[in-house]
Amino acid sequence: MPERLQVLHYEYVPDIAERRAPHRGDHLSLISRWSEDGRIVMAGALGDPPHSGLIVFRIDDPAQVREFVDEDPYVANGLVTDWRVDPWNVVT
Repeated sequence: MPERLQVLHYEYVPDIAERRAPHRGDHLSLISRWSEDGRIVMAGALGDPPHSGLIVFRIDDPAQVREFVDEDPYVANGLVTDWRVDPWNVVT
């Protein structure tokens, strides 16, 4: 049975690896809270060094992702240069 998830794409500042340290604990705590209640399925940075991130949500309303973005210290502290949400129809 296909499942529809929501994928949050983050684009990071070029020096994210150096600049994220003061905010990383709070960012990961936010992800943990959403994960513990089942709203986040998986999350992580892309690239080595990182250049972007993906967070996969199991929620019905993609507008709920905005709540996460508004609370994320990476966004509040200018580490995310752009973001978008795409539906993902998972078949396997």
